[in-house]
Amino acid sequence: MTVQRKVLEYILNNSEVTTLFQPIFDINNQLILGYEALSRGPKNSPLEMPDKLFEIAHEQGLISELELLCRSKAIENFVRLNLQGKLFLNVSPKTLLDPCHPKGETLHLIEHFGLSAKRVVIEVTEQEKVDDGFLLLKTIAHYRALGFTIAIDDLGAGYSGLKQWSELCPDFVKIDRYFIDYCDQSEVKKEFLKSITVLARATNTAVIAEGIERVEELALVKSLGIHYIQGFLLERPSLQPSYDFNSEQLQTLNFTQSQEQFDKSMAIGWLAVAQEAIDSETRCKDAHKVFEKNKSIISIPVLNKENQPVGLLHKDQLTEVFAASYGHALYDKRPVTELMDKQPLIVDENQILDTVSQQITEQGFDIRRHIVITRESRYLGLAPLRDILKHITEEKIRHAQHANPLTMLPGNVAINEAIEQRLRAQHKFSLAYIDLNHFKQFNDLYGYASGDSVIKLLADVTVQACENSANFIGHIGGDDFMVVFDQNDAVNICNMIIQQFELQSRAFFTPEHIKSKGYWATNREGDKQFVPLLTLSIGLVEPDLQQCKNSHQVAALATDAKKEAKRYRHSYLFICKRGSPAPAVIRFTSNKQVI
Repeated sequence: MTVQRKVLEYILNNSEVTTLFQPIFDINNQLILGYEALSRGPKNSPLEMPDKLFEIAHEQGLISELELLCRSKAIENFVRLNLQGKLFLNVSPKTLLDPCHPKGETLHLIEHFGLSAKRVVIEVTEQEKVDDGFLLLKTIAHYRALGFTIAIDDLGAGYSGLKQWSELCPDFVKIDRYFIDYCDQSEVKKEFLKSITVLARATNTAVIAEGIERVEELALVKSLGIHYIQGFLLERPSLQPSYDFNSEQLQTLNFTQSQEQFDKSMAIGWLAVAQEAIDSETRCKDAHKVFEKNKSIISIPVLNKENQPVGLLHKDQLTEVFAASYGHALYDKRPVTELMDKQPLIVDENQILDTVSQQITEQGFDIRRHIVITRESRYLGLAPLRDILKHITEEKIRHAQHANPLTMLPGNVAINEAIEQRLRAQHKFSLAYIDLNHFKQFNDLYGYASGDSVIKLLADVTVQACENSANFIGHIGGDDFMVVFDQNDAVNICNMIIQQFELQSRAFFTPEHIKSKGYWATNREGDKQFVPLLTLSIGLVEPDLQQCKNSHQVAALATDAKKEAKRYRHSYLFICKRGSPAPAVIRFTSNKQVI
């Protein structure tokens, strides 16, 4: 008998399995959906980690016994810890189909420990090939008939994928970690995730993104409308998991702020229209009376007891049901939850319109419908999709009118607005004034097309340096740019801009000029002078919110800092210690009267 066999038998005979729980967060409603149960063998033993534990159990023909032990421990500990929400249990399809596997044991376990079947989710992993698809369907149907919820685990990692999805009709799909890992940097993974969200909405399936470890991954899945999140970024598996979606996790989610956070006209909350809502226990006939009373209402939000939206009841759907034979008799006294749209688009009032628009278009929402807007997860109002898209179009046109035509970055009007908004909000910020050195001589020697390309390069370098931070980037005109920083990363980003621009701008010079570190050119006076390669001058300021009253004063302060940076022939970042512009110098003329 092998050592591993002995350890496995010891585990089974002594119930030496530990259950860890990892929360699955509902970031839309800021609560915990449930917990996935993860089993471990004895600490410091060769079978401590689950991969090895289950591999040996398969080899030794004891997988059925191990899974039952893990299941029993998971249910027992879930109840003992008084965890709320759903319990997600991993179940191997081969175990389900094993004729030796005892039937009805899961139901027996939950009844023994006093747990409702509706709170248990059976996770069927997609990594194992199943030969008898019909038998698996029959088994899953049996679990569903008992009241269990069904999930496909590791979607995209295994053999059958979408075929299994279409046949099992799961309530949840959990996307495999592979498609989450650095999804923000992979176009293929982005497209896969987009397709999954579209299919999920069409099949009324909830999507869980598991394995979230980076804030950029979280940002992407959020933008795609995936609200159920699981991963180390939020919380690792533990013996004592969190009971609530606490402030620390909220802070983790608020990892960055959009550069448009102060532009309230671009936040969805401004389009919210307060409208009467009904609670989830309202009967269909009473909801029908609300529609009849006010003919202009086409959708009614449905709320739970905490005033949180759980669905939308649409007038046309209710009318269609009541128009059918026996419609009133069948549905008059039934709750509206049976007919409402259970997956409306629900967004926080601070959500940027661009993000909402992306969700609307990518998930195929009916243009005639509304979206539900919340404030701190509580119902705030509704917004018609038509109004949202119309407002976005108008805002884009307004911003485009003031954008720089060469770089398409916001121009002076938008820059001044961004500064004024921060001053009004008394929000601390930094401002960098970026200017190219020796640009005129370069433009004269290499031509205006190369000059335009260099300006575009500077714009691209600046945007790329700021992509993981909350900044506003504007193009004043010519070779001058401004960046408004809302976080404490201005110095690092400015240095990165200098480094990348100096590196990439060398591509515009001849090898001879690069070797000489410059070239000879004629100045405005007609004299020959040696001109260094292109460099950057950046003046960085942190305006005093009490002393700077408008954007003109802030711009003057930044201009002074930029002038100091330009005193150096090489690239230089000048960090200004003043918080307001220097007072104007008044020169008095002679008091002699000129006749």
